[in-house]
Amino acid sequence: MGEYRQAFLRIGLSITQILSNAYRVTRLLYAKSWQVTVIGVTLAASGSTTATELYKPYAESHVNFLYNLLFCDDINLFKTQGTEKSVGLWGTLLAERPDKTALRKVADDETNEGRVRAVAYNRLRTLGEAVAPKRLLGVVVEVPFQQGLDVLAAFSEGGVRYLNQSGKVAIFEGQGNPVEGLAKELVLLSQPLVNKIGPWDKQRLPPPKSGNVRITFLVSDGLYFGEGPFAVLQQDAMAGPVLSKATQLLQRVVALGTQ
Repeated sequence: MGEYRQAFLRIGLSITQILSNAYRVTRLLYAKSWQVTVIGVTLAASGSTTATELYKPYAESHVNFLYNLLFCDDINLFKTQGTEKSVGLWGTLLAERPDKTALRKVADDETNEGRVRAVAYNRLRTLGEAVAPKRLLGVVVEVPFQQGLDVLAAFSEGGVRYLNQSGKVAIFEGQGNPVEGLAKELVLLSQPLVNKIGPWDKQRLPPPKSGNVRITFLVSDGLYFGEGPFAVLQQDAMAGPVLSKATQLLQRVVALGTQ
């Protein structure tokens, strides 16, 4: 299926090496302004108890929770993550009666994380507020395999999340992280595609079926997406470059995890 698919096939082998080096990698990077976290099945995520019905492509509940969080389309998921988010920026986002002016300030601030801005824009739309269209905040690429679902997400500020089909997770966050540049390039490359399509006006779909790849775009006015067979999207004038850049990003994530 091409270079992109091969990269996703190789990551299944490399993830074992990533986990074996997880303590060493985390220890080295915590002292810097950015961090990479490699999470195994022992992660104690707080998303196992939520009233929202989640899609469940993984065996572990915490990975399913992280998967659904990627799309930033359900404010209730963020409310389960702990009281540390009840003040400041997250206090604005999660307030029962949010200040619309404060929400708009968070949404429009390009120094904020893409996920944070997406939540703010979603809340504004829910409150009936008009928002600027087609501001791209994140890109999520989903690739199903017989063993499970691989997902690579890049956000406008340069953060990256990778969910392997095995249920292992790698997260890069913070200014200056080593995949920040590639993540931003992926988002930038995706903007022309977003400019050509429109938002999905129904409930988010389940993960793509086997043989397809789906690219979901987190945009100020909603979720956009494209889906189709690998061969078709790879040959597409706009989707092809996006998949190629996603391949580069994935390979960099693997290389950093196995150093």
